[in-house]
Amino acid sequence: MNEKKIAIIGAGPGGLAVAMLLAANGYIVEVFEKKSYVGGRTSSIQLGDFIFDMGPTFFSMPHILAEIFQATGRKLKDYVELVEIEPMYELQFPGKRFSPSRNQEKTKAEIKDSFPGNENGYENFMKDTEKKLAALMPLLQNRHSSLFDYLRLRTIRALPQLSLNRSLYDVLSEYFDDEQLKLAFTFQSKYLGMSPWECPGAFSILSFMEHKYGIFHTMGGLNQLTKAMAKVVCELGGTIHLGCGVANLLSDKRKNVTGIQLETGELLSFDQVVINADFAHAMTTLVEEDSLTKFSKQKLEKKDYSCSTFMLYLGVNKTFDLPHHLIVFSDDYRKNVEEITKTKKLSQDPSIYIHNPSVIDKTLAPEGKSSLYILAPVPNNYSLIDWEKHRDEFRKVVLDQIEKKTGYKNLEDYIEVERMITPLDWEQEIDVYRGATFNLAHHLRQMMYFRPHNQFQELNHCWLVGGGTHPGSGLPTIFESARITARSIMEFDQKKRNA
Repeated sequence: MNEKKIAIIGAGPGGLAVAMLLAANGYIVEVFEKKSYVGGRTSSIQLGDFIFDMGPTFFSMPHILAEIFQATGRKLKDYVELVEIEPMYELQFPGKRFSPSRNQEKTKAEIKDSFPGNENGYENFMKDTEKKLAALMPLLQNRHSSLFDYLRLRTIRALPQLSLNRSLYDVLSEYFDDEQLKLAFTFQSKYLGMSPWECPGAFSILSFMEHKYGIFHTMGGLNQLTKAMAKVVCELGGTIHLGCGVANLLSDKRKNVTGIQLETGELLSFDQVVINADFAHAMTTLVEEDSLTKFSKQKLEKKDYSCSTFMLYLGVNKTFDLPHHLIVFSDDYRKNVEEITKTKKLSQDPSIYIHNPSVIDKTLAPEGKSSLYILAPVPNNYSLIDWEKHRDEFRKVVLDQIEKKTGYKNLEDYIEVERMITPLDWEQEIDVYRGATFNLAHHLRQMMYFRPHNQFQELNHCWLVGGGTHPGSGLPTIFESARITARSIMEFDQKKRNA
């Protein structure tokens, strides 16, 4: 029996996945979650009889999480019901709509009809990017703890696929000559909180993964995934402490982390500590500053961070026969992206995402009503935007654009309950550093070896999991992060036993 005690700070999807894997391998696992609920940003918001996902609203590459469940002797399908969304989403451009499907023949036919002359480019994109993903997956599934990792055969083979010094937009320009179609295959850079004109070309794999593997809804919302994971942790003998915040890490003079101090003042000893909290927030609140050099407060301030998001969760007394996922592009998308990432000001014509899950999932709102989730990417809090002053006027801008451009007419008249989350709320209430909801930006200088390591390089017996460590943001990537971290802890302990 493995008597090693593991503390996991944060019950987000990464922390819960690590907890599952380690508990299944005999570790004594305790998860400490400051909030009263599990899931972190992959949790639910309930307003009266209306239920919403707080953050992610669709699930790609579910086989990765299914493999994690399988590794614990369980089947994902026994815990959640996944429904594939077909077509995947509707993209609304000025004067044109595009609804791509996982069925490549359907998508090719729609491209031929709406963007004539680009259909062969789509076929070539799918073929070429499948090879790219095959080359890059070993980089996403293995840790990068040393610069010597770049000399490994898997890295050398992958380097030509990284599209070094080329943006995602540049890569898609090889396949498509229509500007709107390029955006249809590059907007996924927003999942990383980045601009397609700055996001590394390697991330063309994001749109490919959607088109290859499809996107899924979890009945009851994606929050059901993390609730199911928490259930498995407990079934395996792990403990999840809700409403139990960690004040700081305990360590000795050799920078060995020895345990945690709770906000109640209680001191607890552990063999290893895994941090699943937002990375920069954790480094600036849980760790003694003199323990850090590479990730000191001053150096963290100078890192590049993703954009933020302005959120509206609306319970409305009406149903809408409109797409499950609708993305409304700004009339000048590039200008909008630059407002978010460069000039850092609020747009008067924002791009908007609307999630209408009640169209297929009747569990989220009372009969005849809908739970609508509205998201507009906005600058993070380095912008110094006064959200207390501007939140209501930006809400009006968003609802006016929806009224003008979509089938959601007179939406304001139907609202029964509402919650708004601004970048200030992300930072102050949900502990997201600078409100950067997608964490550290995914520039090449902040990826792989140059991203915080899964085995944290500044403290011993301290590990990281989540969007702020390797390989990066997004649920499939976070689950890979969890597999890397859990595997690394087990290998670490095996080496110590063999020494």
